[in-house]
Amino acid sequence: MSTKYTRKEKATAITDILEKLYPSTPIPLDHKDPYTLLIAVLLSAQCTDVRVNKVTPFLFEKADTPQEMIQLEVETIKGIIRPCGLSPRKSQAIYDLSHILINEHDGQVPASFEALEALPGVGHKTASVVMSQAFGVPAFPVDTHIHRLAWRWGLSTGKNVEKTEKDLKYLFPEAIWNKLHLQIIFFGREYCPARGHNPKECPICGIYGRKAYLSEYPQ
Repeated sequence: MSTKYTRKEKATAITDILEKLYPSTPIPLDHKDPYTLLIAVLLSAQCTDVRVNKVTPFLFEKADTPQEMIQLEVETIKGIIRPCGLSPRKSQAIYDLSHILINEHDGQVPASFEALEALPGVGHKTASVVMSQAFGVPAFPVDTHIHRLAWRWGLSTGKNVEKTEKDLKYLFPEAIWNKLHLQIIFFGREYCPARGHNPKECPICGIYGRKAYLSEYPQ
């Protein structure tokens, strides 16, 4: 059970399991450059990657640069991205941040957390994804799925995503952060979903899962 292992021991074992299951980690969101990745990640808030990947081809066909995006009406953007949810807020953010990129960053996506998080609609998680996947800067984006799994595996207290990110960065070597956060996402989708999950049959929960969590399920 989980009481047999320290968090560091769990982290090492979990790293080995994830590396065997997912030796390669393609980026789930389709994109061609930092700008299209930024837009795709923004759209993925409260939306699945699969749905985003169905919507972005229509958006990027019309505009895949900041210069082209500001030529569209906000209503046009909203109509295209509506299937992703939160379209009024997201469409305005896409339009506004495209103006800012042109006016303040020479039309380029900035490679800094501070500048990214200053953009409309871009929070720390979105900035972390762009920094890690577009620019290769070590980051550990924590979404609700990683937050849930970190709690299930007893790697974090699960109080909030900020604490989870801090705990995971402490437990895992910086050199593997960018790959590891994708491995955890892939694992969660295949073996450790939010619903309909039996932790005792899970390759990680069954061995390293939180004792209180496992005890909820009968033998």
